[in-house]
Amino acid sequence: MDLDSLREASRLSPDNTPLLKLLAQAELAALNLENARRTLDALQSAAPSDPWLAQGREELDRMCAKLTGLDQPSSTNQEVPSHPPLVRLPASGNPHPIRSAPTDLSDIDALLADVERKHGSRPQVTFADVGGLESVKEDIRKRILHPLLHPDMYREYGRAAGGGLLLYGPPGCGKSLLAKAIAGEISARWMEVGIHEILDMWMGNSEKNLHALFQKAREQAPCVLYFDEIDALAADRHDMRRSAGRTTINQFLSELDGSTASNEGVLVFGATNSPWHLDPAFRRPGRFDRILFAPPPDEAGREAILQIQLRNRPLAPLDFRKLAKKSEGFSGADLKSVVERACDVVLSESIRSGKPPALISTAHLLDALAKTTPSTKSWFETARNYALHANHDGQYDEILVHLGLRK
Repeated sequence: MDLDSLREASRLSPDNTPLLKLLAQAELAALNLENARRTLDALQSAAPSDPWLAQGREELDRMCAKLTGLDQPSSTNQEVPSHPPLVRLPASGNPHPIRSAPTDLSDIDALLADVERKHGSRPQVTFADVGGLESVKEDIRKRILHPLLHPDMYREYGRAAGGGLLLYGPPGCGKSLLAKAIAGEISARWMEVGIHEILDMWMGNSEKNLHALFQKAREQAPCVLYFDEIDALAADRHDMRRSAGRTTINQFLSELDGSTASNEGVLVFGATNSPWHLDPAFRRPGRFDRILFAPPPDEAGREAILQIQLRNRPLAPLDFRKLAKKSEGFSGADLKSVVERACDVVLSESIRSGKPPALISTAHLLDALAKTTPSTKSWFETARNYALHANHDGQYDEILVHLGLRK
């Protein structure tokens, strides 16, 4: 997105933390320091514990100090502090130059070490820990797991193991858990990459960070490289005009193509709630050519999720079938919230009575269900419009099937 689009998007979604980060970085890059300060204040309110916040404020203070030094030079012969060279982009309606700074190799090493420390393990989660999504799991087994488990057989037919998978669907329906379970099924390394770990206010640094992460994944193959909220990193370039973000997207596409090194053994997963905002180039064969819809769990899936969420808790005999029927439209995250709400009620009852914790009953869970609104409804209202009116090449047919609008 260009700067104006980012501002409008943040106005419509004032609590969207990744969007506020992007806007703050864009304002800093454009030297709109007062706007950057206001955006950082909004980010402070939305996500006070976000680790990037301190970095953003430090960068703002540093830029303010440098600009003050330029605007008000000392009367002595003291030299004005040096600045990174200015790089002017083609005219885009933005009069501000954008500064370019070389990336210190230690910065990239620190980035890789941080990602590996947080996510460089081999997950113990498997498909058994993912309730529902049985048809999606079976599709993944055929299209992704089999090539990795039988690479020699697939190589005979000229098929390489690895590639890209895009998971889309309503929030809270298990996209991240499913991706981690795939890594667990094949004992692959897991590298979950946040947007803040890639994007950098200095031109060229985002591309270097992206390349370094892909290279690290290639060295650790088999490896799952996972990008959550990928639409913020792979937005449609037509919406960006001449934004510097276009170069980051071009770098992403180049890495997916394996232009500089083979991606064999590297699974690149992306998850998004808004697939219609992705650049169409990402859907080309060889990139995210495998696109799977992760819907809300069906009745059997909801029953499985409730059993997983209630595992190892003090339970009375439960009517899981009744609970599953009463929770139509609930996501996995919604069901987890229902269980937590029921637990809170039971604990409060026990504290008031002074007795040992009571058992969680069907009645407790039904009461919690009645007080919880499914979070998927608003998503399907938006998705329905795209599926009906922007369904190029049938890419959203699964949404229409789920809504009962197509067989």
